[in-house]
Order: sequence, then C-alpha cells, then structure tokens
Amino acid sequence: MKSNPSRFIFLLFFATTLSFHTWGQDLRVGTSLRVITPDPLLPVSGGVGIPKPATEKKGDLFARAAVFEQGNERFALVVVDNLGWPAVLADKSRALIKGVKPENVLIAATHTHSAPDAYAFADESGKHGADLDYLDWCTQQIADAVNEASEKLTTAKLKIAYGEAQGKIAYNYYAPILYDPNCGVIQALDTNGKVLLTLINYAIHPEVIGNGRGILSPDVCGPLYDRIEEKAGGMALFVNGALGGMVTADNRRDNNQEANDYEECTRIGHLLADEALRIVADAPLAANTDLFVTAKQIEIPIESPLMKFILESSPLGHGQRGSETIKTQLNLINLGPAQFVTIPGEALPNIGYYLKRNMPTNYPFLLGLCNDAFGYFLTKVDFDSFKRYEYITRTSLGELSGETVIQGILEMVQESPKPAQ
Repeated sequence: MKSNPSRFIFLLFFATTLSFHTWGQDLRVGTSLRVITPDPLLPVSGGVGIPKPATEKKGDLFARAAVFEQGNERFALVVVDNLGWPAVLADKSRALIKGVKPENVLIAATHTHSAPDAYAFADESGKHGADLDYLDWCTQQIADAVNEASEKLTTAKLKIAYGEAQGKIAYNYYAPILYDPNCGVIQALDTNGKVLLTLINYAIHPEVIGNGRGILSPDVCGPLYDRIEEKAGGMALFVNGALGGMVTADNRRDNNQEANDYEECTRIGHLLADEALRIVADAPLAANTDLFVTAKQIEIPIESPLMKFILESSPLGHGQRGSETIKTQLNLINLGPAQFVTIPGEALPNIGYYLKRNMPTNYPFLLGLCNDAFGYFLTKVDFDSFKRYEYITRTSLGELSGETVIQGILEMVQESPKPAQ
C-alpha cells in the first residue's frame, strides 16, 4: 500500500492536538468563603478538655474554599478557623458538595486555639462542651462555600514560589531553632493579571491568644488574611505545615515573658503576610499548570489510652468503637511544578523535612491538620524518648503513627506521576 503524506501529517497534527488538549488545558480557579463566627459566642477550645467561656471576639472565624479544575480533574481545598476539623464533620460537608468527588475535597484547619470545640472532647464523666448544632451548621457553610467556588471558576495562571520567611514569626518552644522556616506560596491570577487567590503554607501554632483569655479569634491568621487581601487582593488561604513539637508563634519578649494580646497577633500575622508576598513577588508565571489528584486510605494503630478515650467518648463518632485502628485519608496533588501531600495531624519538623526531601519537586507543600487532626505524629525513635516529649507522646495515636503516615505518603509519591518541571 502506498503511503499518503497528507494523511500522515493530519494524523500527526491530530495526535499533537489531542495530547495538548489532554495535558495542556487551561487551569480554572474559583474561591469563596463563609463567616462561621458563632452568635452568640461559644466557649473556645485549646485542646483536650472542656472549652473555656468567651466573652468577646477579635476578628471573625471563616471557612475559606478554593476549587481548582483542569479538564476532567477537579479538587477543593477548604481551610477552617479551628483547632482541628475531624473527618466525621468533613464527610458531612462532602455529602453536600456538588461537582467535586468526595475524595478530592480536602478540609484542613488553621489550628487556632481560640475557636469552638469541633471534637466534643469528653471529660471523665462523659460530658463535653461542644455545640453540635453549631458544628452541623458549619458543615453546611463549608459545603456552600465549595459549591459557590465551583460556580465561580475562571481561567487562571499560577505564580509558585518557595523560600525562607524572615523575621520573628515562629520558633520551636521545645528547642528554638528546630523548625522549618520555609514558606510555600501560590498565587492564582486571572487573564487580566488580577489576583484571585494567595495560598500560604507555613508551619506555626497560631496561638498567641490561646483559650484562657475569654477571646474568640482566628488568632494570627486573621491579621494575615487581612494584610494579604489588602495588599494583593483576592482571597487569602493559610494552610499549616509540620507544626508539631512545638512550633509556635514567636511572641517572646526580651524579658522572657510572652505577648498574648491581639497586637502581637497582628504583628506576626502582618509579618508572615509580608514575607509571603515578598517570596512570591518575582516568581514567573508557571509554564505548566497540569493537575493531578489522588487519594489513599490508611489505618493508624491506636495505642494511646488518652486518644482512645477521646475517640470513643465523643458523641461525634470518630471511627469504630472498640477498634484498635482508625482509618484516615491522605491526598497527593500535583499542581504544575508544585506537589501537595496531606498530613492528618501535627507532624514534628523532622518528619516534615524528611517528606519534603523525598518529594520530587522544588515546591513541596505539606498540608498539615488536613482531612483529620489526630494529635501529634512522631517517629518511633522520638516517641516517649525525652521528658520534653511526654505531652506530645500522650496526645499521639501511638508509636507507629508517624511511621504509618510517612509510609502512606511515600507510597503515593512513588506511585504518582512527577510534577511538571
């Protein structure tokens, strides 16, 4: 049979066009938010135990949602101003969300210690201080935010950057310099160059105020959001990183005292915002914004008596009563040259560094307290090894919790395509 050069050229053009259509489609981004400040105010939770009354507020609490879409792939990232947001609540929102697969809806918490209890922590008598009606209302607000963001999708380009945030922002309370100062930033811009979204990924306990001063607040994240949105426009979205053991806001004063007022929240929030904008300012537009999303279920052994009591005594129904393990979801996302992985709690900085150097990207994003928040994740060699680690050991699921999460994440990294270069 004689070859037909014209037919060959047509097929080559068709194949090239199909390849471009599959992998080179425009990225679209949509954002939305909902205020979730309770009215009247509710007691605030700083961790295990009964929440403490709040008599005033400093800033509103939010559920902020961003939806990313390319071709047939879509995912949503929601961040809630709360200590943590368990999967049992996240799943209620996922059931109400349209157009995004449930496993592609990532819901994280900022980890403010000045918001209502989302876990219904029970005391020894089984009493708890959570407002279940408020939590149900929040799940609807989260779903509404994602659904609205999906309706507002618009063609976008990305600026992606990663660098060290300078200044007095965070430190490790246990060992001052053992923390990750790096900050990942992604800006989504519309076709006119207008900022739609600025996403900041940084490891810090935003707990300048805490839960003992009668104040309900997003803490550091409130001024951070205000500053980003004032300077850059669009919506700001903060996602925590490997903040465990104990990476907290650097509110130390020269007299060895701590500043615990909203002025200090504002100083730290504004500084982190300014540093994030500095880091991303000169980043070029990403040439490739291909999107890949995957999810994985893992089971983590429950060895801690305290954590077992918390999970079994809460009226929310965290996991199966009497089970020796608990299931949770991990996600991996490639967004252009950046790669995200989720951590369902507070990983220690060494785990964060280890994961980052095993991620095939120059832009590693660790989304901490995402899809769940099961206390601290330590490696087995750190677990119960130092007196200083007594608290974080007690509030960890167990000796194998960190190893299980690391293994699950690295398996996803190895099984998934690499991010764009």
